[in-house]
Amino acid sequence: QLNMAKKKEAFLKEFKEGPLLFKPTYKFDLYSDVYDTSEKKRKPAWTDRILWKVRNTSEASREGEFLEEENPISISLTNYLSHMSYGISDHKPVTGTFKLEMKPLVTDPLVTLNAEGEWSAEHDVLIRYSAGRQFPNSAWDWIGLFQMNFRHVKDYITYAWVEDDEISSNTDSKQVYMSGSEIPTMGGEFLLCYYSNNLQSIVGISEPFQV
Repeated sequence: QLNMAKKKEAFLKEFKEGPLLFKPTYKFDLYSDVYDTSEKKRKPAWTDRILWKVRNTSEASREGEFLEEENPISISLTNYLSHMSYGISDHKPVTGTFKLEMKPLVTDPLVTLNAEGEWSAEHDVLIRYSAGRQFPNSAWDWIGLFQMNFRHVKDYITYAWVEDDEISSNTDSKQVYMSGSEIPTMGGEFLLCYYSNNLQSIVGISEPFQV
């Protein structure tokens, strides 16, 4: 039924699916691995499926997201299977594991930044950064201190406003301070990240350094 629909429906034609190497996932008697024993005795079927599609360049370009010659995103399926041990439904759940590769939209960082001197909770610390001439900076930009394994922009330990906390500036770089009282006393390995308010994203990441 799905294969027939993919041939007929235009919006389904570009969707991909991995090989069905697992048993049909429907219909089971509850809390068992036994296919339907009710009066209807439904035929086993692969009703639980995972399809995926990478939006192509022409679609994204029309929306003004990027104008690349090739798709900046590629996806490959690494695992596609059912989980037969679950019995709370007449379906068995299906999961897919994917490998996602993203090509950078820019080759050079918009902002480069470095931790200056020795970082410690015993004193205020310094950050030096520089931005490209075309970078759309904002008074609402900030630089955050993150642990190495951070997962989200909101996972910062502390931060400094690039304008309010600025202490020096020249044509090549600027310097801001960060309060030592906010630096973790337990130390460890950290990163500095520059967050752009205009671009709503992190646009620069420092090399790892020790506190």
